[in-house]
Amino acid sequence: MTKTKLYKVDYNSPIGVLEVEGSETVIHSIMFVERQQPIHVAQEWTPHVLLDCVEQLNEYFQGQRFTFTFPYYLGGTDFQRQVWQALTQIPYAEQGTYKSIAMAIGNEKAIRAVGNANGKNKLSIVIPCHRIIGSNGTLTGYAGGLWRKEWLLQHEKSNANV
Repeated sequence: MTKTKLYKVDYNSPIGVLEVEGSETVIHSIMFVERQQPIHVAQEWTPHVLLDCVEQLNEYFQGQRFTFTFPYYLGGTDFQRQVWQALTQIPYAEQGTYKSIAMAIGNEKAIRAVGNANGKNKLSIVIPCHRIIGSNGTLTGYAGGLWRKEWLLQHEKSNANV
């Protein structure tokens, strides 16, 4: 079995560098990285899907895009994919909880498992795990850091009624 060739390109967002990784046809991950400057720059051989992803991220950060249309690969277990699909149903500028996601997938006792799956999301912003808050209204963990989560929620709130 041949291994899929993966490409990388960085996007310098207002809240740090996002590393976009994908194949010729789909995006595999979009993750915040802890470096100050992009190191993976677009080349003439960079697949169109990565360039499209970066353009859509740019539109999102400019407050002009509320959903994403490029193809992506979820990976993960069946349960994780269920959780991630449910996350995509949380509208722009709105929030959900681990409990609301557990209920949405028909397994209301799986709150901790939902939290675990949420933490394994490799498609930051596109699979909007940043929209999950605690049942008491507080911010809960975010792989990119709580300050980024707070920024993303505020960004969406301020652009939702434009």
